[in-house]
Amino acid sequence: MPTQVVDIFIECYNAIRDGLLIRRDSVTDKEFHYQNWFKERLEALGLNFDAPGRNKYPDFTLVHSTEGFEVKGLKFPGRVATYDSNSQVPTGYHNGRAIFYVFGRYPARPLRETAYPVHDLLICHGDFLNVDHNYVHQNKSIKGFGSYGDIMIRDRKMYVSPTPYALTEGTEGQITLILPANYPVDERLVPRGKLIRMESEQLVVGYQFDLRTNELLTEVAPNPGAGVKHHFVAYRLRTEPGPLVSSAAR
Repeated sequence: MPTQVVDIFIECYNAIRDGLLIRRDSVTDKEFHYQNWFKERLEALGLNFDAPGRNKYPDFTLVHSTEGFEVKGLKFPGRVATYDSNSQVPTGYHNGRAIFYVFGRYPARPLRETAYPVHDLLICHGDFLNVDHNYVHQNKSIKGFGSYGDIMIRDRKMYVSPTPYALTEGTEGQITLILPANYPVDERLVPRGKLIRMESEQLVVGYQFDLRTNELLTEVAPNPGAGVKHHFVAYRLRTEPGPLVSSAAR
């Protein structure tokens, strides 16, 4: 089956323009309300998918297409430059699937206590955030800490990545899709900007934490892909092209 990301993007666009709200089951639901809104978009398209679960990556995997979707809801106004990626580094390919990130922002103060409009939305291929497909996340631990030698220290990683809003200009307040330059799209979309991400000169390949000084030391190595440019295109609906998109100055 061909890629489903364009149909999913357009379904999200239609839902936002039709005023379909993000709804919380209760005031204690602080995590899954935006996931549920996206789940409804997949159901509206009649797509078969594996439902999300805690500590599952990505949040949604399609059954008849080798694509997965990781959903990131952000409050607006609020934190926009970075987001926390708990226990999984961003990537564009995982376990045989292309991975897309579905960023959506909603008001920090809702219209009603359990209902939110979608302020803006940006779906991007994971390679836009990190093009490395080889790193495998693992949590490790050591024993023997403490005065009696019976405390375990668990190394549980959290990755903090820039959001695509921070990496671009012209995406705030818009509904945008960012794909690798060679990704298949159709005539419903129009390109609104070309984006380039260039690999860094060095890679962090290790780190060490000194428990006596509380210093974190990093180990780096030359990046074999140093200077390689990865090309992406920002798309919008032909009926609502919006402003041009460009790479943000960093």
